[in-house]
Amino acid sequence: MHKSFSLQMGDKTLELGPKPLVMGILNATPDSFSDGGDHNHVADAVAQATRMVEAGADIIDVGGESTRPGANEVGAQVELDRVMPVLDALQEAKIGKPVSIDTYKAVVGHQAIQAGATIINDVWGFQRDPELADVAAHYNTPSILMHWDPNRDTSKDIVSEMKRYFNKSVQIAEDAGLIKGQILLDPGFGFGKNYEENFTLLNRIDEICALGYPVLVGFSRKSSLGKLLGVEPKERVAATGATTLLAYTKGAHIFRVHDVRENYDALQVAHATIYGPPPAKDI
Repeated sequence: MHKSFSLQMGDKTLELGPKPLVMGILNATPDSFSDGGDHNHVADAVAQATRMVEAGADIIDVGGESTRPGANEVGAQVELDRVMPVLDALQEAKIGKPVSIDTYKAVVGHQAIQAGATIINDVWGFQRDPELADVAAHYNTPSILMHWDPNRDTSKDIVSEMKRYFNKSVQIAEDAGLIKGQILLDPGFGFGKNYEENFTLLNRIDEICALGYPVLVGFSRKSSLGKLLGVEPKERVAATGATTLLAYTKGAHIFRVHDVRENYDALQVAHATIYGPPPAKDI
């Protein structure tokens, strides 16, 4: 069911395939929609990263700019001031897991990689600042290209429009010299999609997985879940788990979440069910 991929991160390899990977969200921001201000002090950020790794996170995703609806954009220096101390502290703490940098700015990506980040996570899929693709190619860094197209034709099929967008993003990456084997796709749940479209896209995520790239899903605590259930962000943990399981059974590989333990445990059950359980543990 799940295609297998090997991503090169310097002298290490990240294997993607039947085993689902959990990416823990570490927002070094004061205004993110769900956890803004929770971890924007370095010690708090490192402690949270450590907790997420202990809970099963395979990757820690560090971001310094909120992309919630209505959030103000910040300059590159502000973003660097937020993320660089966290990246340095994570290196010093030796958390033992890959760190991704959630940015669309080339200058931030460049400095983050020098500080130890080994994955680029761009919410604009290299289309906001194509020079970030040059940075990724220079360092041969695995890059997550997300779909976010505020100007798309909403009268057309969302998946068809998404494929068109991804084709452009991949072309930018390859023109810069980044090889296909280092590219991942993210459908961008909640970014430029309405309430109904997010669920349509979740149901059709297998069509994105069929494009031949690893797929990351980030539905964690999204507003569509709040609109469905009438609950606040931190009460959307079980609903997030449902989206994670649905996407995994349709072929997705990486799951970007706030609540690591709950999603990790759910994915272990799904993996054991589909591919067979590992040896039983003592309890």
